[in-house]
Amino acid sequence: MVTDRSGSHRAPQLTSTLTHYQDRFELHLLPARSGHHLNPIEGFWRRMKEVIGAGRCFEDWHQLYQRTRQVLFAHHPRPIYEFSW
Repeated sequence: MVTDRSGSHRAPQLTSTLTHYQDRFELHLLPARSGHHLNPIEGFWRRMKEVIGAGRCFEDWHQLYQRTRQVLFAHHPRPIYEFSW
C-alpha cells in the first residue's frame, strides 16, 4: 500500500495492524510534501472540499452525505470506480 505521511497513516494502532498482516501487504510512505504529482488523491480531496464544503455549513451529517453523493454522481456516473479532473 502506498500512502502519504498523514498522522493517521503513522498511528500506533496502524503499526500494530501492519505488523499483524505483514505477510499480506507492505506500507510504503511517499516523501514528505510530495504534492499531487506523486499523490493524485490530493487533487480529488482538494476538488471535493471546494465543491462540497467551501463556505457551507451543514445542519447534520445526513446533509453532508447527500451533498457528497450529489457532487460525485454529477461528476461521474460511476464515481466509486473512476475519478478524473
